Amino acid sequence: MTQSYKQIQKQIEALQRQAEKLRKQEVDGVVARIRVAITHYGLTADQLGLGSATNSLKVKRKSKAGKATPQRSAKYSDGQGNSWSGIGKRPYWLRDALNAGRTLDEFTAEASSPTPKSAKLKTSKKRKSKVVYRDQAGHTWSGMGPRPRWLKEALESGKTLDEMTA
Repeated sequence: MTQSYKQIQKQIEALQRQAEKLRKQEVDGVVARIRVAITHYGLTADQLGLGSATNSLKVKRKSKAGKATPQRSAKYSDGQGNSWSGIGKRPYWLRDALNAGRTLDEFTAEASSPTPKSAKLKTSKKRKSKVVYRDQAGHTWSGMGPRPRWLKEALESGKTLDEMTA
């Protein structure tokens, strides 16, 4: 006998409820076993990698040869627990902030924490980008990377790059 669409949908819903119930039971069992192990061994949140955002980034990794690789410290941080070592894709929190108009220099870990004078001397050798293009509203672009929206709009309105040279 063939079943109607409505009957099959009811069966799916019943199976989903049953699956969710079983999943909840399994999760409860796993959490209970974890709690017993934490109590038995006296583990702390830091030992479990749950202390702070920077601690979770400093977990020792093993290379293919099985040797521990050096730990990487956070190169960029927003002061709210988000950090990035500068390796790999930029995290969403940083991409969103950059799209909102902030600069990468604002997130350097050295800028968010006070540094000794000797460290400041070492970081002073960084290249500063020259402002090449500027509009009347104060927007600037160094000529490096993709053209910002304000520049594209100005060019579309008939201005030339020569007119916006700083």
